[in-house]
Amino acid sequence: MNRAVRAAETWNAASTWRAWAATEGGDLRGPLDVAVAAAVVLDARNTVIGWSPAAAELLGYPPDEIVGRSAEVFLSGPGPVPEGTPAATGHETRLARHRDGHSIPVETAVCDLAGGGTAARILILAESERLRLWESRLAMLDGLATQSPIGLAIYDTDLRLTWANAASGAEIGRPFEEYRGMHPDELYPDGTLVTEGYPGTLDSVMRQVLETGAPVIDAHFLGQVPSDPGRDHLWSCSYYRLQDAEGRVLGLCEDAFDITERHEAQSRLALLVEAGRSVGTSLDAVVTARELAGVAVPGFASTVEVDLAPWVLQGGEPADGWGQRSGFLRVTQAAGGAARRVVEFPPGSPQLRSLSSGGRVVVDNVLVVPLRVGDVLLGLVTFTRTGQGAVFDNGEVALADELVARAAVCIDNARRFTREHAAALTLQRDLLPQHLPRHSAVEFAHRYLPTDDVTGVGGDWFDVIPLSGARVGLVVGDVVGHGLTAAATMGRLRTTVEALAKLDMTPDELLTRLDDLVVSAPDPELAEAGDRRPGAASGTPVTGGPHPDVATGATCLYAVYDPVSGRCTTARAGHMPPAVVRTGGPCLFPELPPGPPLGLGGLPFEATDLDLPAGSLLALYTDGLVESRSRDIDEGLEILGRVLADHRDLPLEELCDRVVGTLLPGGTTVDDTALLLVRTRELDAEQVAVWELAAEAVAAGRARELVTGQLGAWDLDALAFETELVVSELVTNAVRYAEGPLQIRLIRDRTLLCEVADTGHTSPHLRYSTAEDEGGRGLFIVAQLVQRWGTRYSRSGKTIWTEQAFPDG
Repeated sequence: MNRAVRAAETWNAASTWRAWAATEGGDLRGPLDVAVAAAVVLDARNTVIGWSPAAAELLGYPPDEIVGRSAEVFLSGPGPVPEGTPAATGHETRLARHRDGHSIPVETAVCDLAGGGTAARILILAESERLRLWESRLAMLDGLATQSPIGLAIYDTDLRLTWANAASGAEIGRPFEEYRGMHPDELYPDGTLVTEGYPGTLDSVMRQVLETGAPVIDAHFLGQVPSDPGRDHLWSCSYYRLQDAEGRVLGLCEDAFDITERHEAQSRLALLVEAGRSVGTSLDAVVTARELAGVAVPGFASTVEVDLAPWVLQGGEPADGWGQRSGFLRVTQAAGGAARRVVEFPPGSPQLRSLSSGGRVVVDNVLVVPLRVGDVLLGLVTFTRTGQGAVFDNGEVALADELVARAAVCIDNARRFTREHAAALTLQRDLLPQHLPRHSAVEFAHRYLPTDDVTGVGGDWFDVIPLSGARVGLVVGDVVGHGLTAAATMGRLRTTVEALAKLDMTPDELLTRLDDLVVSAPDPELAEAGDRRPGAASGTPVTGGPHPDVATGATCLYAVYDPVSGRCTTARAGHMPPAVVRTGGPCLFPELPPGPPLGLGGLPFEATDLDLPAGSLLALYTDGLVESRSRDIDEGLEILGRVLADHRDLPLEELCDRVVGTLLPGGTTVDDTALLLVRTRELDAEQVAVWELAAEAVAAGRARELVTGQLGAWDLDALAFETELVVSELVTNAVRYAEGPLQIRLIRDRTLLCEVADTGHTSPHLRYSTAEDEGGRGLFIVAQLVQRWGTRYSRSGKTIWTEQAFPDG
């Protein structure tokens, strides 16, 4: 140890002893110091000729009892050395006898005197225990100076370095004499204090400590040291002022502990925490890749490239024809930069090596980690660093593995969601009418807003169904619940309504048949024992009917509009009434018989006729449009009526947007919402021809004459032959099998419609006649001549109708 270190050690020891002396009477001297130890002056015969007060205190003899007596009175030969006692260093362990007779282990040192006087030597005594404590403290000071990992340094009042221990010197990497006397900012010129609340430089902090005397504890300092250039280190630094016994300021002491590794470990943990919070917030693979790059850049890497297999973004599975060298889709590069382009890795590239080996590859400043879930490779993630210290160490490679593993799970979830969402959208396209056919009877527009943003489907539906006689069926319905279950139920109900409507049922009859579909009818055996299907709870009721899992509580409104009469027949099953705006009138909500929701069973449905002249506006909707948490239904209906009345002349598409924008600002809804706006039309009188005929044998010939004449007036002579045959057969059947007058009606719409009505309720059936049959071929011939034909019933009888395409198509 050189003199500078020893001098500084003495200074530091003095400072330390000042603290220890608080428990030892304020004396900073060592136990064998002649000024504080028990001192005995002996002559040449070892006779006591001098006795210090400390000796009297230690051994109990006053001077007048011991002076003149031999030293053997209080001091025997060498005593036992306690276990662990270090080897003697200029003193020996002996036993001293106290005046009261008990023995005291002491350390003795003898100093011979020269000069020829009576005094021959001085004997110094100190308690062995006190001396060992003193020596252990000195050893501790020596350990701080030479072995402690904590860097210790002492600066004078001018902030010049006067002493540094071995740990502090190792950081500098030069002999102490070369940097002794330097200021802290000269030793660490580019460093800065990163702890908030302190000045930015060491010089400022240390001057603050000297001026105020208030210590600074655990201030974090970031900088570089000559022994490790190019890498930032972080230290936890503390500073406290040094003073002598009289309180004069001597300087300050710095202790600094390098916490770089701990800080890096905490930073990695913080990065994983941030990744857990920020990566995977969206079920979108591209967004997840961008989030991974945003977390890793710039703290972990300079750039991050995420390359995904094309089928991942499509929500598919690994294709048989896809190879790892077929090209990846790069969806992100660096933080926030997003682009999609196909990349192919050149031979020898780290990415291609990773694909070949199936594992990670580290090449200088590039780290490639496979993006894998189980045995399925989703893509690659490439981390790249620039600048000095760009090599990835083992801890950073493990961190990259963890980041990529978490991102892989999120990307795989996004892939699965994309697949399921595509299936849900396909279901929606199949369940809801996406392209409704135009119709002569009405002009319409519609909107559908599902609550379930994930699947994009719900339980509300609407439909526009072409019917015979140029009529149109208008439907809106609402199934309790949301998501795919409600959507599947809605799809079955919509399909059933469409099928029943094609049978030309009246609205009340159609709702009755629909109610039969969803009404609960427990099977007697299952009702007694409960549902025994796997996963069913005990006592679960089983719904009967063709679709036993259809939920009850659905509502529906069905209306049939006839453009010939301008009349709309409406019935509802627990649904809200339509909004009606007639030309020049206010918006009304007709009082229709409510009817029970579907599935309750046993209660009737009633139909009501509404007169809707041409140009009338009809709005069919579900309760999600008018009801919300911030308003009740009555307020919503009032707003709907006001919007429809004030903007009745707008095109229906614009009016739909206006209604939805007013009642559902921002497109947000707490319930599925369906809206169908209809503007009525009427057929011109010139498009309809009606004749009343008596049910007699000559009726068929008369009907042929009337139809032929009307077709000539309409310039449809090309259809005369087929139409004559059709009308002749239908009238003949009516005369033969029905009673009362007959009505014949021709309608020139998008097709030629021919109707024959009678008072009978028996419908003819199409059949194949054998060679021996004398009749039964007429209806078969009719079916070959027309596009469609059918029968609809009314209270007064039935109507058989046919539909023929025009010659020009």
